Amino acid sequence: MFAVEKNLTELIEEIQELLSQKNLGEIRSKLIAMNPYDIAELFEEMDFEEDKVPLLFRLLPKELAAETFVEMDDDTQKVLINSFSDSELKEIIDELYLDDAVGILEEMPANVVKRILRQTDSETRLILNELLNYPSDSAGSMMTPEFVTLRPKMTVEEAIKRIRRTGVDKETIYTCYVTNNNKTLIGVVTIKTLILAEDDAIVEELMESNVISVRTTDDQENVAQMFNNYNFLALPVVDTENRLVGIVTIDDAIDVLEEEATEDIQKMAAISPSDKPYFKLGILEAFKIRTPWLLFLMISATFTGMIINNAETSLAALPFLTAYIPMLMNTGGSAGSQASVTIIRAISLGEVSFFDILKIAFKESRIALCCGVALAVCNFAKMMLFDNMVMHNSSITPMVAAVVCLTLVFNVLFAKVIGCCLPLIAKKFGADPAVMATPFISTIVDAITLTIYFTIATVLLVN
Repeated sequence: MFAVEKNLTELIEEIQELLSQKNLGEIRSKLIAMNPYDIAELFEEMDFEEDKVPLLFRLLPKELAAETFVEMDDDTQKVLINSFSDSELKEIIDELYLDDAVGILEEMPANVVKRILRQTDSETRLILNELLNYPSDSAGSMMTPEFVTLRPKMTVEEAIKRIRRTGVDKETIYTCYVTNNNKTLIGVVTIKTLILAEDDAIVEELMESNVISVRTTDDQENVAQMFNNYNFLALPVVDTENRLVGIVTIDDAIDVLEEEATEDIQKMAAISPSDKPYFKLGILEAFKIRTPWLLFLMISATFTGMIINNAETSLAALPFLTAYIPMLMNTGGSAGSQASVTIIRAISLGEVSFFDILKIAFKESRIALCCGVALAVCNFAKMMLFDNMVMHNSSITPMVAAVVCLTLVFNVLFAKVIGCCLPLIAKKFGADPAVMATPFISTIVDAITLTIYFTIATVLLVN
């Protein structure tokens, strides 16, 4: 409601006015009425007054302060951590869920991590170190060990008492997990099922024994996608012996999907991934993540220049062919990008795999023929009616138009087949399929387009 009712700029001005009046009580009242996400956004917008952020943060109640801290970006968190006393830092860490604490630690410099870990008790420190040891893109790194477990022989009454006793500090109590004495996962039951059952009913009789779980080493993107496939609120994580070691909650899955989508978009635009907001990304840092790709694409584009040089004979005899090069290259690049983006999305959703490559290539080739023929017919009409008759360009003959249109058909065909196959091949060899998107595909297709164009022109017009 805050974001709709109150403009952030206006609120910042109000708080600055109250700060000048030293009316901290009124500021506290305003902050307490806000959502943690909105408070975090407010603090980030006040980053030009970093000395004010710690003061405002200290006005928040302990629980709200912890929830707000999780929502902040890395830079604001660092400002606060540097301003905290050891006791203040301990209070914040103690209020955080362990998976949130791990997420913060992964983004902090080593000296900050050491300081944070020093403020935790030995048991929490051990758990945090275990979670930090998992690969950064695995289910183990995004899970939380804070969940509710029940025993199969418990009655519903006993189960609810256990939930009340142990669930206060758990990230979720809606889904409860049934384990045996060895912590092996044997079932799952929801709080709704328990509340609606009789007090003397046995958990074992109510639980769902066909449990879908993931391993600690599973890729986090695949884990996050399972939430969409199965409409889960939480997903159990087990080790190699099927012992329950943690759960992944839907809020963490959404974060991963957002990060992966952002990373894919950046790679598809030929930008090295960065998780910093636009205005937090410095000029030099932006230069560093963009220039290598631009340099690579610039050098790779020299191949098209080499092809044009080799076709000097065709261009000298028929210079008007040059006018259609941009259209052919752009059409081929667009056709390849359509196929690559479609397949990249299908790969991310688990709809296709490398073993479908022949089936996909066959389907895309049929689509390409339909598209290519339609474009060729339209282009032939345009060249003859507009270029030849309206513009009175006598060099545009039916044979010339046929060369351009025939190139168009082959161009779209090759572009779509290449565009659909490269992401699958990249995925097969462990590379990110998103790399094989627009810029990379366009560079390859440009070279193929020119080769086809000048080959057909040489055969049909020059010889």
